[in-house]
This record gives sequence, C-alpha cells and structure tokens, in this order.
Amino acid sequence: WCARASAEKPGRPRTLSRKTMVPIPVRQATPSDLELLAPLFDAYRQFYDRAGDIKAARAFLQERLERAESIVFMAFKGNEAVGFTQLYPGFSSLSLRRNFLLNDLFVRPECRQSGIGTALIAAAIDHARVVGAVGLSLSTARTNATAQSLYEALGWQRDEHFLYYDFVVCD
Repeated sequence: WCARASAEKPGRPRTLSRKTMVPIPVRQATPSDLELLAPLFDAYRQFYDRAGDIKAARAFLQERLERAESIVFMAFKGNEAVGFTQLYPGFSSLSLRRNFLLNDLFVRPECRQSGIGTALIAAAIDHARVVGAVGLSLSTARTNATAQSLYEALGWQRDEHFLYYDFVVCD
C-alpha cells in the first residue's frame, strides 16, 4: 500500500490541534536533538514489533542526521518531544526532480488524535515545496487503518498504477 502526495497541489494540511486549536510547534531536528528524538524513534520501531534498543536507535539517527541522509521534523507539547516524521530524499527520473519518501511518522500514543500527525505531515509537505520536490511517497501497514484514514483525509492518494516489490538482502 503506497500513498502519494504532490508537493505542487494547493491546500496545506492544518497545523492546529483539533481539540484545542493551539498551534503545534514543529521544527527540523538537528544532531543536538538526539536525546529527545531517540526515545520516540525507539518507540516507533517497537510499534512495528522490533525489539527496543535505544542505543542503536540513537546511533542510527545520529548517522542519518550528521550525514544529511534524512530530514527529521519533531513536534512538541511544551518542551516535550511528542512526535516525529523522517524523510529520505530521492529523485524522480521521469520528472527530473527531487522527491521524498516519508518513511517514518510517529506520535506518542497519549498524544494521538490531537493534530500532531497532521502538523508533522504539513511540515514535510512544506519542506518538499520549498526545495522544489515533485512530491512525497509513503507506505504503511495494511492493518494501520488509523494512519490510512489520516493520509486519505489529508489528500494522499493510494497508488493504483504501480506495484511495489521488496527484495531483502539481509535481516
């Protein structure tokens, strides 16, 4: 299941909390944010049935951020990091432009349904627009109906033209 959002389509997702209509602070992460970001990333991996390993999560993120191999946006409630999204840059040979894979999106369970996921996706789309990307792609578990509903409500379209395959070379 793959969804796509065009960075060229008008209309941006809301960045306000549905419950309180308070702006949700979102900013791009830097290596200095690793202590706040790593626990969220570790919880995200556990959501997808991976064993918790905060040290490995931190090292992975540190490498991505220091090498500029990903763009991470973090959402905050007060001074507390409550969600993140991670984008991996790529390119479209057909459009001859940059694109992004929205690879990870996570909001702490107790903070869900408050507009944080929407705010993070809005930041990702805004970033894609600013750098002139053709769009963003994502995939989610077939069983993750909550995420699917969010993506569809924000205008993401299920890809009906292409099949996607994986080939695992190591575990």
